[in-house]
Amino acid sequence: MMASSYNAKEEDGHHHPGSVGSGGPGGVKSKKPDNTAFKQQRLPAWQPILTAGTVLPAFFMIGLIFIPIGIGLFVTSNNIKEFEIDYTGVDMSSPCFNCSQNYSWNSTSSCSCSVPFTLDQAFESNVFMYYGLSNFYQNHRRYVKSRDDSQLNGDKSSLLNPSKECEPYRTSDKKQIAPCGAIANSLFNDTLELFYIHPNGSRFAINLVKTGIAWWTDKHVKFRNPAGGDGNLSIVFQDTSKPVNWRKPVYELDPNDPDNNGFINEDLIVWMRTAALPTFRKLYRIIQKKKDNMTPTLPPGDYILEVTYSILTINVTPDYPVRSFDGRKRVILSTISWMGGKNPFLGIAYITVGSVCFFLGVVLLFIHHKYGNRNNNADIPN
Repeated sequence: MMASSYNAKEEDGHHHPGSVGSGGPGGVKSKKPDNTAFKQQRLPAWQPILTAGTVLPAFFMIGLIFIPIGIGLFVTSNNIKEFEIDYTGVDMSSPCFNCSQNYSWNSTSSCSCSVPFTLDQAFESNVFMYYGLSNFYQNHRRYVKSRDDSQLNGDKSSLLNPSKECEPYRTSDKKQIAPCGAIANSLFNDTLELFYIHPNGSRFAINLVKTGIAWWTDKHVKFRNPAGGDGNLSIVFQDTSKPVNWRKPVYELDPNDPDNNGFINEDLIVWMRTAALPTFRKLYRIIQKKKDNMTPTLPPGDYILEVTYSILTINVTPDYPVRSFDGRKRVILSTISWMGGKNPFLGIAYITVGSVCFFLGVVLLFIHHKYGNRNNNADIPN
């Protein structure tokens, strides 16, 4: 319905001379809004009139559209294969129980354990290998702020004078830490390897691709190595110190691949993108599909997950510590689809909303059919 008409001559918003509150000498300035269509709320407006002829079709259309979409999303999510292996080592029967204990605070050697598992069905196409942590609050306010993005972007001044937000992981041994902050200091450092056990007893290593796991924008925009040193990162970082809990400096994360070393190391980049929830997973490696399309990427059978607990530093527990805060560590093998990884929630949400709308449409249709004639016959003023 259009707004009521008004006198266009009143649009100027000016007060006539001699009027009360005109602001003249001795007068009081008026606080009344200007006499305009906008300030007096006389602009043309449209308001929908909800009737059975408009509401009922809307409910039925939402139901008929959302339910098939939800079923498609739910079926697609269920077709994604996923397998999870917990290697925390809490139980004494776990192969990683001994490595998970704080048995040698001054140990200088690593500890490894083998976790056998069986895949009942083949994994086709590319398989994504994640590591997962539970009860690890990366979303803590001080933890999230404990970084220097300018330093990670290769700024030379920030390299030697990082942000104070990195405290208490800003300096070590009277040198500036690179990369500084609590996020980098707690970098996930377990080494994971996967082996396929052939029926004849032979053991074959699965090729795990360690590049292509980070976001393109993070790899090529947000994270950069400082310039200089003629490509020799050890010279670039010579006046800095490694993070307190690291076993080696940042320029030795992947010395065999210059495009995956230093601040642009993809394991570091993935870890620096903090998770929103205390239970999360991060991409660790990619198992690429074999060139022979007839052979599955991971055939059904027996496998072994080899876990190497790297030494962080002397006087630090010889594994990635999670037992102190009742955390869990796990490895997830998963395929993906056009909608991403396994996530049935979206399909369930669509089915639920569509079903509720369709049900409400049926109820309102019944009420309209039974009581609508009474309202039509009643004398309702316009």
